[in-house]
Amino acid sequence: MFEDRTYKRTFYSAPQSVTSFIAALLEPSLTVACLIAATRWFDEPILRSTLTLCLLVFALSFPGRNRFRDSGLTAAVDIGLSWSSLLLILLLCAYATRSFGFFEPDVLLVWAVATPVLQWLAVMVGRTVILRRARLPQNRSSAVIVGAGPLGLKVASALSRRAEVLVDIAGYFDDRTDERVAPETTALRLGALADVAPYVMSKGIREVYITLPLGLQPRIVQLLESLQGTTASLYFVPDVFGISIIQGRLQDMNGVPVVGICDTPFTGTNGLVKRASDIVLASLILVLILPLLLLITIGVKLSSPGPALFKQRRNGLDGEEITVYKFRSMTTQDNGATVTQATRSDPRVTRFGTFLRRSSLDELPQFFNVLQGRMSIVGPRPHAVAHNTLYRELIKAYMVRHKVKPGITGWAQVNGLRGETDTIEKMRARVEYDLEYLRNWSLGLDLQIIARTVRLIIFDRHAY
Repeated sequence: MFEDRTYKRTFYSAPQSVTSFIAALLEPSLTVACLIAATRWFDEPILRSTLTLCLLVFALSFPGRNRFRDSGLTAAVDIGLSWSSLLLILLLCAYATRSFGFFEPDVLLVWAVATPVLQWLAVMVGRTVILRRARLPQNRSSAVIVGAGPLGLKVASALSRRAEVLVDIAGYFDDRTDERVAPETTALRLGALADVAPYVMSKGIREVYITLPLGLQPRIVQLLESLQGTTASLYFVPDVFGISIIQGRLQDMNGVPVVGICDTPFTGTNGLVKRASDIVLASLILVLILPLLLLITIGVKLSSPGPALFKQRRNGLDGEEITVYKFRSMTTQDNGATVTQATRSDPRVTRFGTFLRRSSLDELPQFFNVLQGRMSIVGPRPHAVAHNTLYRELIKAYMVRHKVKPGITGWAQVNGLRGETDTIEKMRARVEYDLEYLRNWSLGLDLQIIARTVRLIIFDRHAY
């Protein structure tokens, strides 16, 4: 399956590379090795607390993607953000459990500084080795693409960026000559579908990528039958780019191949990891902010008549209606069939409410929603039921964002889409970020979003 971001909207039967497995284990292993090395460097014993920390950081430091594919700068920024997020979580855990005394400060300081540097160096060494091996003649691969349309061009682009093996694309085969054929493929046209098998056998082609529309199934079946007499690896790339593919994967259901097109990323182990991280982090944060919650409650009560908490109906997982808590920041509480979003200088917002909204402190009660299982710390922001009724008819794949629990913060919010969505374009952009989060979820991505959210709360002065 291709790891390239361009192709995360669809699925392939191509085998996973060994380098992806190495890349996944590299950073957690280095994190633990650095901690052990720093402990021994200062002649400190390896105690149970050290081993516990090793297990914790190993579980939390898996990268969100294969960094061997990243440039040096991209890898450095991503490693820095992920490592900073992990350190922040560890600091919160240590503060809540009063476990700072179990570790020598010098050990922790050397470990915190050396680990991201060594991770980046290891990634760069791995990337260099992979690229050098890919350039060896025996590691080059030849391929043809059946289908000269836009999808064929996208496959060619993805193949050209595959780091493990350099692919020489011989050209394209297609029976079509109308506007569905990309003009860029004209110079590399090798023939019609009937010419594919003879060409593959005579030229020793190793890989064949079939990118024909699903409507050409009879010709696809005939092509596959003709290619059975070759030794080429065959990959079918279904033309489903008109559909918003979420966690697309091929599954075996008692011997019947089933293609998943739209599914939640939180199944099996991923679901346990997501829920466990939500419970641990929400519990720690609520313990730390309890005095702040009491102060805000008093401030809301003194600022205007009414309850301290604002309860609003939202759509949660699978579109089910849930109740979401917020500190009240307005003099009114819209919760009916029509909900007007807050605007800049909105007269309904109290003076204290303005401070709460700008600092995002009005969202803090939603950590109780997380413990209830209604929300996650990171996920698509829940919209009012009235807004969902409106936008599900206007924006393609709008309701797909409800394949996961809504979040206190999300990928859209840390990319500048906070506050009012006063145009359909803004809402469409927010939904696209939400869908991108579903396609690419990892624990590392969640940690990155949390770190960027903290930075926004401190530095962003544009919320209202």
